[in-house]
Amino acid sequence: MASGIFGERLKRERELREISLDELSKSTRISSRFLDALENEDWQKLPGGVFGHGFVRTIARYLGLDEEALLAEYDLARADKLPPPPSKTEERIPSPPKWVPAAVILATLLLLLVLFFAVRYGWRRFVTHRISRNNASFQTPNGRGSTSPASSAESSLDFPLDLSVSTASPAHLRIIGDDKLLLGAYLPVGETRHLITKQRLEVSASDSSAVLLQLNGRALAPLGAPCTSRRMVIALKI
Repeated sequence: MASGIFGERLKRERELREISLDELSKSTRISSRFLDALENEDWQKLPGGVFGHGFVRTIARYLGLDEEALLAEYDLARADKLPPPPSKTEERIPSPPKWVPAAVILATLLLLLVLFFAVRYGWRRFVTHRISRNNASFQTPNGRGSTSPASSAESSLDFPLDLSVSTASPAHLRIIGDDKLLLGAYLPVGETRHLITKQRLEVSASDSSAVLLQLNGRALAPLGAPCTSRRMVIALKI
């Protein structure tokens, strides 16, 4: 794709609908500097990966465009600007000693044997634990079966909240997980923090649009409008 075609189309579609950058920023909760960078194809000012795709999907949805088609144009335009891979000089790898293959095979067999017994032992413990929990949840003082609410709550807590936090511009972050302070710091541009908790997360930021959140591998919408302080609470349903 020729340079500028994606950005020009995005700008033309926006102007045809008589929507200003400020209006689009407020409606999509995407910083105007990111929108301007998209229309000018200034990739160095934009986050990549799922966050860039999330911006394009949100804009396409608001403008009434085909999301997948616009994403394909975005990927093609961005790929054109990627630097070519460095050329590698051919290096001859010396042949390993004759005893190395035999040692590798032996180590592999030992590792497989250890893994087999570890999985077998772990599975037996898991099955025993599940059986004991089921028996406990169905046992009452009068001998009748009943489902324990506490058992359902423990089952929900088996799946933790896995949060990745990065910043597109400097911002002060405060993150509380299960009533404990996990992060309270000023993060520079591009720094990423990885946090895991069981039941509840509370995220606060001095600049809502500067914070990029990813929960359990899935990108979340921005906390709020640019240059505003917002708080988000994420909790498992029990």
